Amino acid sequence: MEFSLDLNSEQRELRDWVHGFAAEAVRPAAAEWDEREETPWPVLQEAAKIGLYGFEFLANAWADPSGLSMCLANEELFWGDAGIAMSIMGTSLAVAAIFGNGDPEQLAEWVPQCFGTESEPAVAAFCSTEPEAGSDVAAMRTRAVYDEATDEWVLNGQKAFATNGGIAAVHVVTASVDPSLGSRGQAAFVVPPGTPGLHSTRKLKKLGLRASHTADVFLDDVRLPSSCLLGGRERLEERLAKARSGERSGGQASMRTFELSRPTVGAQALGIARAAYEYALDYAKQRVQFGRPIIENQGIAFALADMKMEIDAARLLVWRAAWMGRNNRPFSAGEGSMSKLKAGEVAVDVTSRAVQILGGAGFTREHPVERWYRDAKIYTIFEGTSEIQRLVIARAISGMPLR
Repeated sequence: MEFSLDLNSEQRELRDWVHGFAAEAVRPAAAEWDEREETPWPVLQEAAKIGLYGFEFLANAWADPSGLSMCLANEELFWGDAGIAMSIMGTSLAVAAIFGNGDPEQLAEWVPQCFGTESEPAVAAFCSTEPEAGSDVAAMRTRAVYDEATDEWVLNGQKAFATNGGIAAVHVVTASVDPSLGSRGQAAFVVPPGTPGLHSTRKLKKLGLRASHTADVFLDDVRLPSSCLLGGRERLEERLAKARSGERSGGQASMRTFELSRPTVGAQALGIARAAYEYALDYAKQRVQFGRPIIENQGIAFALADMKMEIDAARLLVWRAAWMGRNNRPFSAGEGSMSKLKAGEVAVDVTSRAVQILGGAGFTREHPVERWYRDAKIYTIFEGTSEIQRLVIARAISGMPLR
């Protein structure tokens, strides 16, 4: 078979379609919703109307055997604006958790509820991080205890930094069912709309992604029927038994979700970086100093050359990891972590350079590069910090239990 890096006609059509929505509906609204720091429900509804927000879109994108469609869509949407795009795509992390941990019946029941309807869109939240358990997933304190008398699970704990936390129709919550097993003793649960005991604090004020709702979520004696345990009790007991006997029992609930999402998160960072690079390039061609466009100065031209090179290099890592994930290839050298790590750090570097190229103008809100600079930083922090990604890669290539 001939090797090719060309996108096929369906992928190009998808990319151009999402780019058009980002250019016409997302980017013009970006500054307003960044200032308001509110979920952009009108834009979310427009995305639902055209079929960009909903399970059918995710299913079609996931059906792409190359694994690239989700990355293409995310890069273009985040090129428009990261805060608005996260409001649109944030639900997909909860969907990934249901997909990665649930059975077919649970997918059919809960995934449509994550999105709501075209006229009344809803959002979903994946709740894993805790005040004392971010990178250290094994330190999770949220507990799930099975009540045999009622055939219910009872959840208690606190989740931190949950995208769509509190405003979501569906919350997917990870909890420890056997603390003695660490991360291998955890499971994922669906908390349906209106469940008593789940409540949230105010929306957190953030450096970037301001249009995306982030909040802490509290669970106080949240009672869930057994059907809300993703994968079912029989599969959980089998996995716990293997873990207790020392056998390999497969990945734990949070990490399976992150493994599915890392290349997509990398693509989001790429979208931000590309937006900043393109804006800085255009500015450098037009800005005149000392009688000539500043791009004619090597200091500026070389910076732009590096920005372009790093973006393209990161994209290749993202595409490789997306293909491997879609085709069930093991990340033997931490390829998923490589893609997210490289793309996140490139986004921070490129947006910083873009601000520098614009000089004083780049430091003002008259130009969007300062917003992209703020938005980019989170990509070295959430869903595994850059330090944790390096640890994953180092463990993969060395075979050693590094700490």
